[in-house]
Amino acid sequence: MSKLGKEVLIGVIPAIAAFLLYMGVNLLPVLLVAIVGVSLFYFSRTRGNMSVSSPSGRKAGMNRTPAYFTFDEIGGQDRAKAELQEALDFLIRYEEIQKFGIRPLKGILLTGPPGTGKTLMAKAAAHYTNSVFLSASGSEFVEMYVGVGASRIRDLFKEARNRATKENKQSAIVFIDEIDVIGGKREGGQQREYDQTLNQLLTEMDGIHTAETPRILIMAATNRKEMLDSALLRPGRFDRHIEVDLPDKKGRLHVLRIHMKNKPIDAEASLERVAAETFGFSGAQLESVMNEAAIYALRGGQPIITQSHFSQAIDKVMMGEKTDRESTMEERRRVALHELGHAIVAEAVKPHSVSMVSLSPRGQALGYVRHNPQQDKYLYTKKEIEQQIMIALGGSVAEEIFYGGRSTGSRNDFEQALNLVGTMIDSGLTGLGIVDRRMVTKEELMKENAEILQQLTERTHVLLQKYRDVFEQSLDILIREEVLTGDEFRILMATIQEKTSA
Repeated sequence: MSKLGKEVLIGVIPAIAAFLLYMGVNLLPVLLVAIVGVSLFYFSRTRGNMSVSSPSGRKAGMNRTPAYFTFDEIGGQDRAKAELQEALDFLIRYEEIQKFGIRPLKGILLTGPPGTGKTLMAKAAAHYTNSVFLSASGSEFVEMYVGVGASRIRDLFKEARNRATKENKQSAIVFIDEIDVIGGKREGGQQREYDQTLNQLLTEMDGIHTAETPRILIMAATNRKEMLDSALLRPGRFDRHIEVDLPDKKGRLHVLRIHMKNKPIDAEASLERVAAETFGFSGAQLESVMNEAAIYALRGGQPIITQSHFSQAIDKVMMGEKTDRESTMEERRRVALHELGHAIVAEAVKPHSVSMVSLSPRGQALGYVRHNPQQDKYLYTKKEIEQQIMIALGGSVAEEIFYGGRSTGSRNDFEQALNLVGTMIDSGLTGLGIVDRRMVTKEELMKENAEILQQLTERTHVLLQKYRDVFEQSLDILIREEVLTGDEFRILMATIQEKTSA
């Protein structure tokens, strides 16, 4: 408001108040309404202003000084790093690429599961290009007050330009994590605050002129790319989509070696075995495995980290810490039979696949079967998927054989089996043929799902009946020992079968 406007208000308001008093009007309700209105206006202006500062003087919600980080410190993402570095070269070799008429990229979208290193790659990109780095989370732009998110987007890009100019740098990188919070698909109907924030982000990206200095590059990360609005994904906005996927065995070994540098590890411990046993682990989970193994060594008073510490750490990251849960003998017998069911089916369909059978409660599990590391596989046949389903059903079928019914301990097994059946349907490996789930009725899907599970349950039942003597003679041993290694279980299984056949 201008100075003249304030002076007019200062003169007019008292005059109106005096006139109302002269007319006998009660001013108390008017004053209360005015105080509430002014308070709300002031509060909304304060929340919408991005200049709210922390004690250090920097704007709230913006990470201005990332930790010193390089691409060499990121393991297991060689392909993604190479693709990102090529895109960043367009930013730092501007004069060279100008000769070919190449337009530098405006935006890079990093997609992939949680914990794979998307944020670390953004920090490494800032170091690689010697750029100013500003980061924010998508949730920081969402407020209940209309226009606040859009204002924060404007201020974020403005600060990036100002800081690059002030620090005499040629470029700035703006990183938005969890961009799906503000970049979700827009729907018809009433306009939301999310839509205004997204519209402002699109406007800022359109306003990025790659010939100007400082040059602005926006990077974003999400693990739900399918939820993003198509306007964000088109060329000229996010030009490159880089998949930061779960590492393969070679990548996992690289990550483990990065995190072993400051840890005393037994010379006989095999990181290759740890890498093989952690199929499907993200970089964050692998770092946690190394950290938990060190904690187990410290807890046991040992000076170095051994292979057994790594095995315990893998179990903890997968299923949680051991618990002090006490169960009745009948419950322990049921759990033992359940786990023996999994182990026997696994050995029958995939010999030498069992690594351990345990009755030690861990996390939410009362017992578990660990499998030996298999070679990394990304393609599965119908037979292999059916074998995995049979292994998952082995526990519940064993309970049915000896108790005549199932228990709640089979819940996670059934979830795994249902997911595998879904994979078969999506891959065209069922009686439905090659179909799109959206074009098949729920009744047809349920019927096919029930038929597959019923057939595999019957096959599992027939298989386990052949090994009934193994159940009966190994049950007491497992309850007494609580843990059987894979080799011990195979020797026990072979010995019982020999006695039975004799």
